Amino acid sequence: MKGFTFDAGGLIALERNDRRVTAMVRTAIELGAPITIPATALAQVIRNPSRQARLARLIRHTVTRIAALDGQDATEVGMLLARTGTADIADAHVAVCASRAGQAVLTSDPDDLRTIAPELMLVVI
Repeated sequence: MKGFTFDAGGLIALERNDRRVTAMVRTAIELGAPITIPATALAQVIRNPSRQARLARLIRHTVTRIAALDGQDATEVGMLLARTGTADIADAHVAVCASRAGQAVLTSDPDDLRTIAPELMLVVI
């Protein structure tokens, strides 16, 4: 298992205690598989970490990597948006992070990601 990348919908499902998502997280943790959370997706979801216990625990876990939108990723995201004629920075950042890590994306909105990066493996929740 190469782990997986969360988009905002996946993080919201985790917060809502979606059984499928919590099982996937538990399995990843047990296997030591990496979980990637693009900072842009996290920014869309996090509002009050003291009240978002599941999300806060996941962020702190050793298997979790928060992927910053640094200069290199910002350039890749911008180029991807230009190639696809789209404008959602967070979705493009998710696609860049998942592609780089060779991970599937946990998403509740596959259409936008399919437009941006049709080659991605998506787990629709």
